[in-house]
Amino acid sequence: MVLGSVLESNITSHFRYIKKVYMFTVRRWWDRKGLQVALLAVVLGGAWALRQTQGEMLMEIYQTVARPIQSLQGDSPSDERLKDARTMELQTRIQDLETQNQKLKDLLGYVEKVPATSRPITARVVGRGADSWWQQVTLNRGRQQGIQEGFIVKAEGGLVGRVESVTDNTSRVLLITDVKSQVGVSVSRTKAQGLLRGNGSSEAVLVFHEKVPNVKVGDTISTSTYSQKYTSGLPVGRVKALNLKKLPASEGTIELFPSIRSLDWVTVYPKPEENSELEQQNKQGQKETQQPQQQKKSN
Repeated sequence: MVLGSVLESNITSHFRYIKKVYMFTVRRWWDRKGLQVALLAVVLGGAWALRQTQGEMLMEIYQTVARPIQSLQGDSPSDERLKDARTMELQTRIQDLETQNQKLKDLLGYVEKVPATSRPITARVVGRGADSWWQQVTLNRGRQQGIQEGFIVKAEGGLVGRVESVTDNTSRVLLITDVKSQVGVSVSRTKAQGLLRGNGSSEAVLVFHEKVPNVKVGDTISTSTYSQKYTSGLPVGRVKALNLKKLPASEGTIELFPSIRSLDWVTVYPKPEENSELEQQNKQGQKETQQPQQQKKSN
């Protein structure tokens, strides 16, 4: 009995010693390798989570951590760029609306000065082909609004063209810049007569009826009293250059008054035979313009 008790006591002591040695060895290994094992476990766990969630979990963690920092810093650069882009867009729209509003005011003021019997029809350019930019435009007014073939079309600055064809709600205008266009004109200062022809640009060619016309650079040009298609006295342009040696007739380069390159709003007038009041108004305007010039010469 005594021997058995002694043997059991020795075995217990031996196990306790082995346990202490094992725990000491594990603790020393953990102290040396524990941090590396933990990091490896975190990396493997993160890789597994990233694969399972396809990056959603990582993005959520990033947003959770970054949101307080962004709130302290204010708007991000991307938000600022977005606000700047929106501001520029709004400013551009405001400028366009202001420009259109001013054009409409100018047209409305001009229309109100014209007698009711010959009051023009305001229209907007809604069609223009790249291959026929200087030849024709389409307006958003037609037969139902009272427009007919042969009606005269003006814009800010002067004559633009003539209505060539009409549908119920649209009109096609032959521009004076078209090479097929021919307009009888005269020099406002001397009444020298000629024929204005388009050349597909913002300028036109004036072929004089006289061999040596009384004209000089800077003279203004308007529609002639001999014109059968256009009311007389409509402003057309200014003499930019002259070629008095041109054969068989002298020619001049005319800088057109209206901005045909960028037409937007226009006014449409009846045919010449139906628009005598407008003709009288143009003549009166020419007299008022010529009176100050004559006074300057007399002075």
